[in-house]
Amino acid sequence: MELLVTNSPFTQEQAELLNRLLPTLTEGQRIWLGGYLAAQGFAAGSAVSAAPAAAPVTAVTAAPAEAPAAVSKEVTVLFGSQSGNSSGLAKKLSKKLEENGFQVTLSSMADYKTNGLKKVQNLLILVSTHGEGEPPDNAISFHEFLHSKRAPKLDGLSFSVLGLGDTSYEFFCQTAKDFDKRLEELGGKRIVPRVDCDVDYDDAAKQWAEQVVQSLQGAGAASPATAAVAASVGAAVISEESEYSRSNPFQAEVLENLNLNGRGSDRETRHVELSLEGSGLQYEPGDSLGVYPQNHPRLVEELIGAMGWNSSEDVPAGKAGERLPLGEALLRYYEITVLTKPLLEQVAKLTGNSGLQALLEAGREQELRAYLYGRDLLDLVQDYSLQGVPAGDFVSVLRKLPARLYSIASSPKAHPDEVHLTVRSVRYEAQGRERYGVCSVHLAERVQPGDGLPVFVQQNPNFKLPENPDTPIIMIGPGTGVAPFRAFLGEREEIGAQGKSWLFFGDQHFATDFLYQIEWQRWLKDGVLTRLDVAFSRDTDQKVYVQHRMLEKSKELYQWLQEGAVVYICGDEKKMAHDVHAALAAILQQEGGLSPEAAADYLSRMQQEKRYQRDVY
Repeated sequence: MELLVTNSPFTQEQAELLNRLLPTLTEGQRIWLGGYLAAQGFAAGSAVSAAPAAAPVTAVTAAPAEAPAAVSKEVTVLFGSQSGNSSGLAKKLSKKLEENGFQVTLSSMADYKTNGLKKVQNLLILVSTHGEGEPPDNAISFHEFLHSKRAPKLDGLSFSVLGLGDTSYEFFCQTAKDFDKRLEELGGKRIVPRVDCDVDYDDAAKQWAEQVVQSLQGAGAASPATAAVAASVGAAVISEESEYSRSNPFQAEVLENLNLNGRGSDRETRHVELSLEGSGLQYEPGDSLGVYPQNHPRLVEELIGAMGWNSSEDVPAGKAGERLPLGEALLRYYEITVLTKPLLEQVAKLTGNSGLQALLEAGREQELRAYLYGRDLLDLVQDYSLQGVPAGDFVSVLRKLPARLYSIASSPKAHPDEVHLTVRSVRYEAQGRERYGVCSVHLAERVQPGDGLPVFVQQNPNFKLPENPDTPIIMIGPGTGVAPFRAFLGEREEIGAQGKSWLFFGDQHFATDFLYQIEWQRWLKDGVLTRLDVAFSRDTDQKVYVQHRMLEKSKELYQWLQEGAVVYICGDEKKMAHDVHAALAAILQQEGGLSPEAAADYLSRMQQEKRYQRDVY
């Protein structure tokens, strides 16, 4: 890959020097250099590393020489994951560690028995950050334990933390930072410094894995053999079962693209059907599909015009020195609709713009936060008169356009070799310009049947149907949050599940916004769906939402909980999920006679028992 300011911790000058050097190295020289740097740097300790780019590394398949004896061959790998990224990385890392002679204990943080923590010698944590700097659902209990007075002293612990996050959020990788700081406070020593990964995490995760395994294998000076082992492990961490993955998406043919909303609705919700035939990609209900979108052509044209660039000029875009015409690179490869503090810092360094440098000064955090909200790259170049910067230099500070994840709305048993999505188009006006949801409007306006979309499957082990098909389920999904429940019911119909099912659905208007109405009614008639309660907020004088319907049916809902029902919530995290959680707590207090504290404990136990699962965003 080509090192850029945005995908590495190097300055522009350092990146250029390394890009000239690295392609000239032989395979042996690269392996030796990786081992040498590991031995020199990774015992240094506690400095937190930003998300680094992986130097070119070649996996060696020949049997390596015997590695130096490690202090301990036992490794505990814990993951905290909302959408499945940390979980997937942890499983692949554990598998390769085992193949290289380590005894690995792999567990989600929710399932880990904390009374064994003080006996652990080597601990690897992989964790995402959710919401406003909060732990993902299956990391909450472990996070609370570690920050409580019950947490033990960990003077004999060696640890390392990998954080997954998004630099467009204020509390980027906050949960990883929390764990890293707390483990040090309890006496632990870092195997290698923490790495914080942005949305395009493959290279950074790979390098962290290489560094960790290098240190665990050698616990001292590295040899070419141990460097080779680390290289093979790091490469395997981001490999996938299918040949298609996040880093190598499948071009799925669009079979159908329909608007689910009726005439007169002020909403547009697309039902998109894609073919997975020949991909080898597999999924289960509850998983997500990653879609790589394109930026809006109008925004690309306006940005090029504002900067006075030539759209046909070749610029770097991709790994291994790949170059694309500027117009295509901005359309398909670079993110141009989101501003982040790291981006502004890089642009200020690149341009020397005094106004931008002033905005980034200490004490102006609130003003900076307000500026970042709702603005894009065109706003930035116009507001700070950044014209005149060469296109190649400017794109070097941009990050890769990330994939968008959507809850899958189909069962593979009901629709073999297909995957269905439910996507609401986002359009609004801000700062005097029309704005667009990058992927949603791409799907709504510029994708037709027969077109191809680059996609991959994102497994989500935290949002799954019960193993026992006789278990009752309660599904709460307003708007497009209903998507995975279409998959759930399609699956339960195909396997002949006998368990009761209850769906709470809400939107604005019954006449125009009742998504998949005919399918729900058919499933009700056939007994696949036992109960359906709906809330259409704009059809009544007083707005009614799904949590209100839940409270109206509190006695029946409490009885279902007592019978062991599993509760699923999908949709908006900021408001809806919190309101539904509060409604569940209120039902437990009202119908079960529990105190607020006891109701909170009840819901916490349900989460630990996987009877309360959320897919929220």
